[in-house]
Amino acid sequence: MLAPVPRPTDPFAVRCSRALLSPRSRLSLLALVLLGAATLVVLYEPQRLLAAGWPRTGGAGAVLLFGLAYGLCTAAFVPRPVLNLAAGALFGSGAGLTAAVAGTVLGAGISFTLGRVLGQDALRPLLRGRWLRAADGQLSRHGFRSMLAIRLFPGVPFAAANYGAAVSRMGYAPFLLATAIGTVPNTAAYVVAGARAGEPGSPAFLISAGFIVLSVLGAAVVAWRKRHALRRPVSPRPAAAAVAAEREPVAAP
Repeated sequence: MLAPVPRPTDPFAVRCSRALLSPRSRLSLLALVLLGAATLVVLYEPQRLLAAGWPRTGGAGAVLLFGLAYGLCTAAFVPRPVLNLAAGALFGSGAGLTAAVAGTVLGAGISFTLGRVLGQDALRPLLRGRWLRAADGQLSRHGFRSMLAIRLFPGVPFAAANYGAAVSRMGYAPFLLATAIGTVPNTAAYVVAGARAGEPGSPAFLISAGFIVLSVLGAAVVAWRKRHALRRPVSPRPAAAAVAAEREPVAAP
């Protein structure tokens, strides 16, 4: 007598694990994490602690601890300009800039990892709009150059750039490197302004404030030009029109 063939089983634990690891479940988890982080920021306002309640002590340890706190706060949607001003007021221009840039890269890396692990698989099929597909293609093909331009011109919100890059096919290395380089000018302006806040008439404060204003205006101009370029209807290429004109027979005089 032949032994009965065992039937393939699909245990309940396996089904639960598949459901929990599905793209929609991970996207829901990402939404919960971001909502919880935003709620904590609204309730406890950690930016006030970093700006006013942070102990005014020097040393590499204090700068490192501030950079870690900066990164966590930026990942939780705390505005970076407030943190940059606090870094300058607490540690001065040099150490403050080091802490702010390190914290910026850390916060961007945290957001990028969350978006890549929890949101990419669920969000990529939704990239159907014209702007979304154009942005995704630009970030995927020219990751470093595109992210560097985004960081240099502060028109795109920090969190939106992080999660937009995470949904695209950009790699970690170009994303973090472009963030580290591109955020230096704007971050330095805010840090210097915070360090010289007690001397509003000093040349350093005036130069940093002027740079902030010019960068904001430049970002607005670039965004306006890009917006109108996307709305402009696509016309036939001049080269193709010229070739077609050359092929037409010319009447004899």
